[in-house]
Amino acid sequence: LYQAFERPTPRFAHVPLILGPDKKRLSKRHGATSVMEYHRLGYLPEAMVNFLALLGWSPGTDQEIFTRDELVAAFALDGISGGNAVFSQDKLDWFNQQHISRLTPGDLAARVQPLLAESGLWREPFAGAEREWFLRVLALLQPRAKKLGQFVDDGRPFFDEDLRFDDAAVKKHLAVAGMRAHLHALGSRFREAQSFDRQSSELMLRSTAEERGVKPASLIHATRVAVTGRAVSPGLYEVLELLGQERACARVDRAALLAG
Repeated sequence: LYQAFERPTPRFAHVPLILGPDKKRLSKRHGATSVMEYHRLGYLPEAMVNFLALLGWSPGTDQEIFTRDELVAAFALDGISGGNAVFSQDKLDWFNQQHISRLTPGDLAARVQPLLAESGLWREPFAGAEREWFLRVLALLQPRAKKLGQFVDDGRPFFDEDLRFDDAAVKKHLAVAGMRAHLHALGSRFREAQSFDRQSSELMLRSTAEERGVKPASLIHATRVAVTGRAVSPGLYEVLELLGQERACARVDRAALLAG
């Protein structure tokens, strides 16, 4: 075509083929196949570019995390490898987590807002009177997030008053002998507190456990389920501080009804 149009023929180069984990040519059987599908799944554009750039090309250093400008500056044809590259979903998740962790509070909030709105969890005060609190919640969730959608799921205990309890977590940590009385005692201690930051909540929880002769870990796990509905969450005392005294007390009281 170039010759037919009497135009100069450029020099062509290509990177190696991208293979699936089974070492066969990447295809739809390996998962998402379009860029927009990855976007819908919560992958950042800059993470996808970073990941794809390093499939079949190396900067010649140990650096893995690049901005687009850094990739442009570092790219050279002699960095292209001869062997075919393997598309690793785990590696893509790692790149995405690294790029999410580097987002500024404002940028992260802007990217998460549409997902929260789609899930019915967005409230206008998050952009106004509750902006600082909202950003603190996102900052707490940020280190654990591999995809943007996790901010919706992990953020539900903060953004949704209709707390949903995981049955397995209830059975393991709440439905044990004596836990109802322990939670009632803790709820009373929380309600009487003059301050309710992470340090004071930890002190109250541990002292309640000691007074009642129960292992601190047992009461910690039960309290986590009580206020988040789950057995796994970010740091419990940070969660309690962000929920605030009133909401935390109400949830502990409600969970006591499910306890043994």
